[in-house]
Amino acid sequence: MRCEYNDGLMVSYSGPLRITKGNEVNVFLNADDIPENIRSELHEAALHDNCGELRHVAQEVTDIIGSNIPEW
Repeated sequence: MRCEYNDGLMVSYSGPLRITKGNEVNVFLNADDIPENIRSELHEAALHDNCGELRHVAQEVTDIIGSNIPEW
């Protein structure tokens, strides 16, 4: 499943997850690296073919990753 949004965000999920937005965001996770709870949400979004649900999951992932990056 691939979704593109008006603000430039692109999310692709087919096992691995790819989230990009210009130069601001570039996330790639192999299927084995995605936590089970996130993977189940991704699976549900794909089953529903719902880009709104996929965007919500992508936001969760970027929030989690962003909160784990140390400040310089």
